[in-house]
Amino acid sequence: MSDNAKASPADIMPIANVMARLRDPVSGCPWDIEQDFGSIAPYTIEEAYEVADAIARHDMADLRDELGDLLLQVVFHSHMAEQTGYFSLQDVIDSITAKMIRRHPHVFGESARREDGHAQWESIKAAERADKDTDPSALAGVALALPALLRAEKIQKRAARTGFDWPDASGAIAKVREELDEVIAATNQTEREEEIGDLLFAVVNLARHLKVDPEAALRAGNAKFDGRFRAMETMAGDRFALLPLDDKEALWQRAKRDEGRTDELGS
Repeated sequence: MSDNAKASPADIMPIANVMARLRDPVSGCPWDIEQDFGSIAPYTIEEAYEVADAIARHDMADLRDELGDLLLQVVFHSHMAEQTGYFSLQDVIDSITAKMIRRHPHVFGESARREDGHAQWESIKAAERADKDTDPSALAGVALALPALLRAEKIQKRAARTGFDWPDASGAIAKVREELDEVIAATNQTEREEEIGDLLFAVVNLARHLKVDPEAALRAGNAKFDGRFRAMETMAGDRFALLPLDDKEALWQRAKRDEGRTDELGS
């Protein structure tokens, strides 16, 4: 390890010892003992999303707790791996430490200027994939379990590095229109599902060209709808579900206007 890399003063052993107790085959917790990598994986994904949610809400106390929950997942997987002889928690720490140093020669070495860091990071990652993967595709290593929007963006970026990409956003816009027309023209459910998938993929591609994070944009859209719908429910009270659609649309427009006034007051 480079002399420039300083070990953190944080002590991870207390939680590692707790996990060892929980997984003790004689005196441990029955639920924890019966878990395996597959059964724990959904909790790992859930905790990562809860970290992101705390960040979105700017709740630092909750972020602290959610990061702890996510760290527990790392310790859990590492302990199961150690019990089966694959690797230990220390191996995980050593591996990520070495990787971060290896991928930052502009910080830990003398090979490049600091502003070249991102380009070097991508180049080193590509070389690592070439050494590790038997799959020669430029798309190799993009995890299948990623959320669909994120995976679409990642494979599009990989394809773009090979030159397979629209030169500007106009091509992406035309593709969205083309895919929407194909959705409209679909004649059965199988075709609709396929064409909707193509449309969503094209929208992600457009977002990428416009330098918009599609996941963040959809989260914001979800939040906007959530706020307006709740405002509609508040205005209508218990009778909301019984209102005709035209009345609901009027409430929606009122919620939008009220939202705009709130923004003006806050600006």
